[in-house]
Amino acid sequence: MQEFDCSSLPSRARRKVKHGDIIFSTVRPNQKHYGYITNPVPNLLVSTGFAVISVNQELANSKFIYYWLSQDEIVEYLHNIAEQSVSAYPSIKASDICNLEIKLPPLEYQSKVASILSTLENKISLNHRINGNLEQQAQALFNHYFIERPDLLGKYKIGNLTEIANYLNGLAMQKFRPQMKENGIPVLKIKELGQGYTDASSDICSENIADEYKVHNGDVIFSWSGTLMVKIWCGGLCGLNQHLFKVTSEIYPKWFYYFWTKHHLNKFIRIAQDKAVTMGHIKRSDLEASEILIPQMDILAKLDAIINPLFSQIIEMKCENRNLATIRDILLPRLMYGKLKIDDLNR
Repeated sequence: MQEFDCSSLPSRARRKVKHGDIIFSTVRPNQKHYGYITNPVPNLLVSTGFAVISVNQELANSKFIYYWLSQDEIVEYLHNIAEQSVSAYPSIKASDICNLEIKLPPLEYQSKVASILSTLENKISLNHRINGNLEQQAQALFNHYFIERPDLLGKYKIGNLTEIANYLNGLAMQKFRPQMKENGIPVLKIKELGQGYTDASSDICSENIADEYKVHNGDVIFSWSGTLMVKIWCGGLCGLNQHLFKVTSEIYPKWFYYFWTKHHLNKFIRIAQDKAVTMGHIKRSDLEASEILIPQMDILAKLDAIINPLFSQIIEMKCENRNLATIRDILLPRLMYGKLKIDDLNR
């Protein structure tokens, strides 16, 4: 956040928010940049790129309205309006939100629905904070022994990334469509890796692809083209698309090759940016040129006893959060439109 003298701002920029307000990005609604304001600092202003929605508390529960606006069908509807705008980028006006029609249930029901969904959101938020702390601990331990104080490792050898892990490139999944009467599985592409889950817009591939090209919860995935990133996948079973590496090892622990790959990520991003092509990328030779330290196996086993429990908990909590988010997304439209009774959840 930045601090300003409010008197120096034009009137159109003075969008002060208060507790219980909803902010909704008017630019590219499909990116889902929206939020619910809780206990804001005094004189908190938001950018003109956001619409501020102040709910009439006598008619509606503000959290209920927030969840109603966050539904995929509402976001998609607003994005379709944005796509028709004449501005330089897809955008909506605050009036487009005002013109949405909503059938409000009784206020008591709204409050109960908001409470149920908020409980899930709060659990997800708590898990996210705990996981952030766990990731910091695991990263700090790795940095301490392998980057800052490698002398503590005793004897070690200089190697490269391909010596400790297999970097399997994905398939051109458009060649592996589901056959007749086959349900198929979602395709993991860069978009899905970035958002952490597959959705209705994700491509589908055959479920009969080779097992090595199937991605499971807890797998380490490295996007080596376009938007480079290293992630632990917790979005369920899917098929590995080209431009993504599935990183595995039968010898070395997962945290070991994950943190070493992540350690070189900024360098890989610079290499990709220097490519004079539409989608910058790295080559396998760049993996081979990336130096790492490989300690003796007895030392690695001692470190594994310390770091692996943290890393396993990180994966477990990531997957739990994904499951909670899925439950939230399933409950949301059903509760909004009375397709699921609140009493059914209490049984």
